[in-house]
Amino acid sequence: MALARFQAAVSQGSLTDAISDVQQRTPESFHSHTLHITITGEPGSGKSSLINALRGLRAGDEGAAETGMLETVTETMAYRDPVLPGVTLWDLPGAGTSHFPLNTYCEQLSLGRFDFFLLVGSQRFRAAHAQLAREIQGMGKRFYFVRSKADMDLEASRRQRPSSYSEERILQEIREDCQRGLAAEGVGHPQVFVVSSWEPDSYDFPLLRQTLQKDLPGLKRLAFLLSLPAVASPIISQNKAALEGEIWKPALLSCLLAAIPLPGLAFLGTFFIFRKHLLRYYSRFGVDNRSLSALARQVGKPVEELKAVMSTLGPTPMMALRLLVDAVGFTVMAQECSWKRLPIFGAMVSGGAALLATYFMLWKGLASVADDTRRVLSKALEAEGKKSI
Repeated sequence: MALARFQAAVSQGSLTDAISDVQQRTPESFHSHTLHITITGEPGSGKSSLINALRGLRAGDEGAAETGMLETVTETMAYRDPVLPGVTLWDLPGAGTSHFPLNTYCEQLSLGRFDFFLLVGSQRFRAAHAQLAREIQGMGKRFYFVRSKADMDLEASRRQRPSSYSEERILQEIREDCQRGLAAEGVGHPQVFVVSSWEPDSYDFPLLRQTLQKDLPGLKRLAFLLSLPAVASPIISQNKAALEGEIWKPALLSCLLAAIPLPGLAFLGTFFIFRKHLLRYYSRFGVDNRSLSALARQVGKPVEELKAVMSTLGPTPMMALRLLVDAVGFTVMAQECSWKRLPIFGAMVSGGAALLATYFMLWKGLASVADDTRRVLSKALEAEGKKSI
């Protein structure tokens, strides 16, 4: 899929054009994008069996995922989906084992590299399911909650309450229990499927497959959008490096102004030079106030949501200017006091202090603006991606 227009727009500092390029793409243009679906959950919840059922296989069939009473998956395993085009299913080790503790599970397995999740749980909704749901949501990714082993739950209920047994009622109770648990974690309108991997034609299994098929174009579009920040990052770094090569010019000008023995000139000169170039950086990367407002309108979000992901510098240089005061103000003013007795020495020290402070603060400010650009673009793409499904 061609990315030239998107890359060119980012390079030119026009995030609105970059988003526009994505918005103009047809649904068919995302067909070639591979969707990586991860099956995750606690050990013993039936993750591997679910993968086999989705692929139309049984344990022991050639190419089937290994299953068993004990935890059989110790590393990520990839399987092609024979039905859904361009889909790879990933079988992950269970969360909460000694090798993969729940609190480090996402980092250990780098869950952020996957596009979509089937969060699998058996028996009842647990705190571990809630934590995984929060982690997935925090990455801006989507998931279905799959309640496995429905056949075992129904059989247990039939034995315990044979006179009042109702399959439909029990399945609905299981769904509602999962939905309540997810809703308590702030997951709005979660999709829950109650299935048995041993009976892929029963319960919600056919619906799970149909829903995946229906959502596939939108999921592929969302996955493509969420992959774009990685495409943009090197371009932003290149622009940053090009601007870093010019920092010596305003720093030298600040040095020359500071060497002139006029009270306040050193500080004011450094102040306005820094302010001018920092505002230029925000404009060059497309994260100044005007550009942010246009981008927010384009993705249908309040501009405050985009500004919220920016650093303390924000799209105005006030915080940075305070840092500049601390860095150079006292030194320059102190050297101004020595001009009367040691004018040459005072000019040299004052100019040197202004040069170093201006260079350092512009370098630091430029790095902050580049990072802000990455975060704003990611937020805008995430907002656009939510329209996919």
